[in-house]
Amino acid sequence: MDAKSRVATLAIFTNIVLTVVKLAVGLMIGSVSVLAEAVHSGVDLIAAAMALFAVRTSAKPADSDHPYGHGKVENVTGTIEAMLIFGAAALIIYESANRLLYGVELPSVDAGIAVVGLSVIVNFFVSRRLLAVAKKTESVALEADAYHLTSDVLTSLGVAIGLVLVRVTGIKVLDPLIALAVAVLILKAAWEVTQRSFVDLLDRSLPAGEQSTIKEVLARHDARLVGYHNLRSRKAGSDRHVDLHLVVHRELSVSQAHDLCDDIEGSLKDRLGSLTCNVHVEPCPEGDCAVCDLSTGAGCASTTSLSYAPPTASVAGKRRD
Repeated sequence: MDAKSRVATLAIFTNIVLTVVKLAVGLMIGSVSVLAEAVHSGVDLIAAAMALFAVRTSAKPADSDHPYGHGKVENVTGTIEAMLIFGAAALIIYESANRLLYGVELPSVDAGIAVVGLSVIVNFFVSRRLLAVAKKTESVALEADAYHLTSDVLTSLGVAIGLVLVRVTGIKVLDPLIALAVAVLILKAAWEVTQRSFVDLLDRSLPAGEQSTIKEVLARHDARLVGYHNLRSRKAGSDRHVDLHLVVHRELSVSQAHDLCDDIEGSLKDRLGSLTCNVHVEPCPEGDCAVCDLSTGAGCASTTSLSYAPPTASVAGKRRD
């Protein structure tokens, strides 16, 4: 089992324990805020199971049915996870509103304070571990799970403080009010997860910083190429996909052009990580270049910089004389 699967399994185990304990204590003392915490942990349990499924599926190699790999499974599960969290928040709001309208009785809050305090400690350490692995492996599913647990830490802390206030002051209406505050934080977390997960399903370009890195890599190879255009990029899970048209001197051999493409792809992988690069090689326009020294790989000796034409351009970007 790899690191992603191990940490996802850890999240499943801890959420099972916390969900059962919170539910039992919440029903025992009749606290809607503790029951809200149980619902939140239950949703996180489902999310953790989905994350485990996603990281295992996304790790599968490309096949005939999925030639671009399975990376978007992580984005799909992250989006579904966000929808579940929206539903959990709606349930908490409904139950809290009922308690505010019809009253609430709390026989004791000591057990609730204890179980919510335990949840804060457990989720803090599990969320830190999840986030560390997510950042290292660029896993969208694990990152979503980590942020869920981070929001759990904050909401659980708020619930614990509220239950302490209920015990000290005897103001029982604080319990559903705290639950409503928890619901608001859950809605915020759901929206953030939706943004992170859903946008890549629309094949949005890589972030501006990564696009700048791509252009920097191409600029470092300007002695061996004439220009480039139709640069496109997207991301699926942790996998990046880049394609572009590369303009080289028309006298360059197939072998030389192939080596150039391999060098560019290798440099991109070194800088960006997991990446698939598809390059279409084009010859430079005949009679448009100055004398080139192909034997030394010096490129167009009379030119000074590499220019780039965006994807909408109808002609290739050329190095200027």
